Amino acid sequence: MEAKFFKKSKYTLFFLLVFSAITIPIFYHLVKVDEKLPVYSPADINPKLVDASIRNKKKNHKVADFSLINQNGETITNKDFDGKIYVADFFFTRCQTICIAMAYNMSELQEHYKNDTDIMFLSHSVTPTIDSVSVLRDYADKKGVIDKKWHVTTGSKKHIYALARKSYFAVLDEGSGDENDFIHTENFVLIDKERRIRGMYDGTEKENMQKIIDDISLLKEEYSK
Repeated sequence: MEAKFFKKSKYTLFFLLVFSAITIPIFYHLVKVDEKLPVYSPADINPKLVDASIRNKKKNHKVADFSLINQNGETITNKDFDGKIYVADFFFTRCQTICIAMAYNMSELQEHYKNDTDIMFLSHSVTPTIDSVSVLRDYADKKGVIDKKWHVTTGSKKHIYALARKSYFAVLDEGSGDENDFIHTENFVLIDKERRIRGMYDGTEKENMQKIIDDISLLKEEYSK
């Protein structure tokens, strides 16, 4: 009686083990949802940061074409970022508040990705008439900017303003039209290879840099499939 019972139990246990080995991976595959970053549009963003003309746009938002001057006096355009994931921000060299932490954290990200050709960085001066090429060059040297990896840029105020308000959503629109109208946020904006916004982060918070690194890993996985 006991021998028969244990013999049957052995076969039952074997069956359960085989059944589990086959069905659990299948079930996991069926229910698993691929983790992907959201794609942000103007309607998803604080309206104070978005130009009134596009505040209600709910899909198909992309960073507009741009042409800027970097720390070496070179013209850089969106073509220089083709096929790249990049992190963008807005700053000015004389800023003694949030820009200090932002620059430090951006340099930490640059160090992390210095050998990764898929990742780049782009900073826009919100006081472009003050931040000339020579000023940007000095700033870049002090912040450890790696040329071709991190572009620190100036250009037409109108053009940078349009990018800030209609593409990246990182600048408040306040004031009467003078150089202080650009009240930039602390946002780091993650842009994918299709020029879409995939993340926005407080660039003054060091712990958010790991979040950016994690999100970039998700993006890279998305492109590897």
